[in-house]
Amino acid sequence: MGTNNFRYEPPVRIAPVVTLYLSGMLQGLTLVSFPASSAVLRQMHGFTDAQYGAIFLPQVAAAVIGALAGGALAARFSLRNLLWVALAINAVSQLLLAGSVLLEPGPAYALLLLGTSSLGLGFGVSGAPLNGLPPLCFPNRRDTALIALHTFLGLGLAVGPVIANPFIMAGQWVGFPLLLAVLALLLAVVALAGDYPDTSGPMPMPAAPALQSGDPVPLQFSMRQSAGHPAGKAGFWLFAAITVLYAFAEGTFGNWAILYLQDVKHLPETIAAGALSVFWMAMVAGRLLTSVLVLRVAPRHIWLLLPLIMITAFLLLPYAGTPASGIGLFALAGLACSAFFPLSIGIASERFREHVPWVSSMLIAALMVGVGLGSWMVGLLRGMFPMEDLYRLSVFYPATALVLAIIVLRMPVQSSRILSMPVH
Repeated sequence: MGTNNFRYEPPVRIAPVVTLYLSGMLQGLTLVSFPASSAVLRQMHGFTDAQYGAIFLPQVAAAVIGALAGGALAARFSLRNLLWVALAINAVSQLLLAGSVLLEPGPAYALLLLGTSSLGLGFGVSGAPLNGLPPLCFPNRRDTALIALHTFLGLGLAVGPVIANPFIMAGQWVGFPLLLAVLALLLAVVALAGDYPDTSGPMPMPAAPALQSGDPVPLQFSMRQSAGHPAGKAGFWLFAAITVLYAFAEGTFGNWAILYLQDVKHLPETIAAGALSVFWMAMVAGRLLTSVLVLRVAPRHIWLLLPLIMITAFLLLPYAGTPASGIGLFALAGLACSAFFPLSIGIASERFREHVPWVSSMLIAALMVGVGLGSWMVGLLRGMFPMEDLYRLSVFYPATALVLAIIVLRMPVQSSRILSMPVH
């Protein structure tokens, strides 16, 4: 095999890149802060299943607003500014979560709704910088850079319950959200001074490799989006629908893991918290594995495989009755969810290369819509169906997402640019 001629020239200093990826991890920590606190909040304030599920609804609306704002502002302000603003908003969400400990159930519930609203707003605003900056920092390794960012986000989701558990066991749960608030503010200050690449114009393309003797023969094919804004394209709305369906699945897995294993399967609290942590750890492991696989395997193949693993996890989870099976099946669910969303963003960005910040922001909004509505629906339906049946019914989400993914990949893409891709 010949060697390729990709040239890597570091566009930014190391410190801003480290800050960017740590911000992704912090985003994961804050996202899991409410699910990781679910048992404490219910015990402290006596919330019902429906009330707990409903605290994620304001997160949906705020995430959409944040994503719309972030996508629009990305064209006027630097992605760096959006990054530190998102971090500051996330700090506010954690202060509101911590403040609920001081109030009676009614006012505390209102404060938690404000907290999830702030969390959704921060997550929505973060969509443009967290998904737009990695490809700019590493233009020759765009897929790997983006999946690595989501790996750090998943790492935050994984270690969140682990960090929260000692605070909970010591009776000092409030220290958990306060710690996250401090970390978010520190990263916001550092990000404000960061030196990031220019974010105007389309996402950069890697230079084509020079062919050497023995290399695969290149196949010429079209890979550029048709003219016009993605909002007017059916393909974009299929990506949005796929993301919502995926998020229904992720929210059903993640936001109800502790309560399912603890209340329904009567497993110890430590096992339930461990299963949630393992779910996110498996997501991290899956994203790390995918970041390597995409160098050899077409991303679309991995993208289509993951919904099949989600279906398997949903069908097996009703039979989780022991600590080993509970932890193992949530690990399978985490592996299934791992790279689906970052691959969705990456594949959609290939189709709409000139609108990457807007597309990534909108898919972040779609993700939050699905996670929030999915969690709320589970809480609403638990009074009518056993949790085991809800898991079985949830097979509909990844199955439909798979069908739509096949359709969107078969859609023709008009092009005015010809790229070289190796035939494997």
